[in-house]
Amino acid sequence: MDNTQRNNPQKETIVSDAVTYHVDDNHIATVTLNRAEKHNAFNDDMIAELERLFKKAGFDDSVRAVVLRAEGKSFSAGADLNWMKKMASYTEAQNREDAMGLASMLHTLYTLPKPTIARVQGAAFGGAVGLIACCDIAIGSKLTNFCLSEVKIGLVPATISPYVIEAMGARVCRRYFQTAEVFSARRARRLGLLSEAVNEEDLDSTVNDIIASILKNGPQAVSQSKALVQWVSHKPIDSDMLNDTSKLIAKVRTSEEGQEGLSAFLEKRKAAWLEAK
Repeated sequence: MDNTQRNNPQKETIVSDAVTYHVDDNHIATVTLNRAEKHNAFNDDMIAELERLFKKAGFDDSVRAVVLRAEGKSFSAGADLNWMKKMASYTEAQNREDAMGLASMLHTLYTLPKPTIARVQGAAFGGAVGLIACCDIAIGSKLTNFCLSEVKIGLVPATISPYVIEAMGARVCRRYFQTAEVFSARRARRLGLLSEAVNEEDLDSTVNDIIASILKNGPQAVSQSKALVQWVSHKPIDSDMLNDTSKLIAKVRTSEEGQEGLSAFLEKRKAAWLEAK
């Protein structure tokens, strides 16, 4: 495996056969699926490398956001054929261990303490839909096609299901999990899988506009706001919720970043995180 790494205080690049990782001057980490000749189909090596790099971005305090993208015509065609051939000969116990690798990678992406943005083009089938659903924001080309294709080969979208159901809703998933119909970017946008569907030539500029908005905000506040959504979702609005959310805002207001943000606003100056850029 070709594996190179270059470091300076601002930039970092890691290149492997399956995935490329790059941190730019704005502290944006880009994770790129790098198997274009295989339509970026997953195998166990790619899954392990993705989890490693997601964790790396999550633990790097300087990284402000993570962009997930892919080389070539397709975002990802789902599972690699050779990988599926190996799985077919596994015992149930071996299959369980193998599936946990994918489940762990998806959970790492979903819980990453940074904003995550998927840039999607071409085709996103099977497990690729799970990757997109795990991201906070997903920008897709209007020409992209999507498919939850597992039942076509007698399987089920088990490990991706929590994230896809959260993104698209249970009733919708009842249909697409069972029919394996191909659906368009326009429909993916309406169903909530995509945040926006744009012309192919506008993909990068749209992602860059979202990144620019994120960089204006307090890094810790952004991370805490992401965690807040996951924490509050589907919980009752009761006395515990009122107390817990009140405690959180009180803690944030008195934090170093909260104090800096409030002071900068009242003094009509740039906050420290903007001055540091």
